Amino acid sequence: MQWLIGACGALLVAGAAYWKQSLSLSGMLAAIVMGTIYFGAGNAFWFGILLLFFISSSLLSKLHHENKAELEATYDKTGRRDAGQVFANGGLGMLLVLLNAIYPLEIWGFLFIGVMATVTSDTWATEIGTLAKRPPRSVLTGKVLQAGTSGGVSLPGTLAAAAGGALIGAASWLLRAASGMPPHSLLTLALAGLLGGLAGAFADSVLGATVQRMNRCAVCGREVEASMHCGKPTLYARGWRWMDNDTVNAVSSIIGGVVALLASYI
Repeated sequence: MQWLIGACGALLVAGAAYWKQSLSLSGMLAAIVMGTIYFGAGNAFWFGILLLFFISSSLLSKLHHENKAELEATYDKTGRRDAGQVFANGGLGMLLVLLNAIYPLEIWGFLFIGVMATVTSDTWATEIGTLAKRPPRSVLTGKVLQAGTSGGVSLPGTLAAAAGGALIGAASWLLRAASGMPPHSLLTLALAGLLGGLAGAFADSVLGATVQRMNRCAVCGREVEASMHCGKPTLYARGWRWMDNDTVNAVSSIIGGVVALLASYI
């Protein structure tokens, strides 16, 4: 019955997201599979955190969407998430849900909070940071960068990342209580989400500034993630060729999860 409830809930949410064009067809199918596993093998804690990330990120992606159209053209993926993005953001969390179902340990829960705080913080930072009036600066050198450039950070984006991570941590306290899981203090969980989210988001920026694969537009000369820009195929510019945006997200999530776990011991 729990698996059936999870499947129905996932179908409802993913279907609505597809209708609102927040998910592509492949993204919708991936979200249905993922949501079913989150609830079927887990409970309201795991599924609720996933839902909070997805809904908040989808809403922010629509915020002043008309002002983000030019920037989205530089990204490898757009605001309409496909299966790759869905699994890059929620795949590690799904693995932790399954590990907890097979061999229950408290560490899986804290790792999960850090992983989901990271993807939430990173998404919130991107969506809010691109609307900042001042241009971002390089996370490595402090040099002023063009808006949307990988490796750039801004004060509004950083504050948004902190808020997103703290929200995941605080929500986990409520969802754990609702699921009948062993209690932890609100401060501990909020701190784990805050620190894990910030660590993961900054790791994403550092990876974007150093090893992420970047291309250069053959027409305007701009450095972009996308394989097409200005209507022409882009040329490889720098970074590890296999380190695309989805891989960067996955690596950053692991870092955020570890930091959240360490924060729980503090």
